[in-house]
Amino acid sequence: MVKFFAHFLFLLAAWTLVIKFAFPVAFAWHEGSPLGTYVLWDFWWTIHLWLGWTLIFWQRYTYVFAISVSALEISIITIKFTFFLAEPSWTIWTANWFINKMFVLVCFVSILGYFFTKRRELRLP
Repeated sequence: MVKFFAHFLFLLAAWTLVIKFAFPVAFAWHEGSPLGTYVLWDFWWTIHLWLGWTLIFWQRYTYVFAISVSALEISIITIKFTFFLAEPSWTIWTANWFINKMFVLVCFVSILGYFFTKRRELRLP
């Protein structure tokens, strides 16, 4: 299951790069706008790659890192959803962002639940 989470994180990082950088740049280029017009600046994908790598190549800090990143991501996404859903403004950009965050939320809730459930086995060296 840990390897599944690692690959899920790699997929989320790639998806994030496409919907927050590649797609907006391509759209702006097609429209003739400045290339950074629609880019959604976000560098959490680097943490997702790092966490995925540590899940495959287990380090001493991996358990605590996975729990910490999961709790932080869940908190941040919950806060962002609270503000967004109070007055939603649905565009192609916010719909992409929202769907991506739903998958990120599912991933980290799953990681947190699994790691708490298997804490004895996972904390062993």
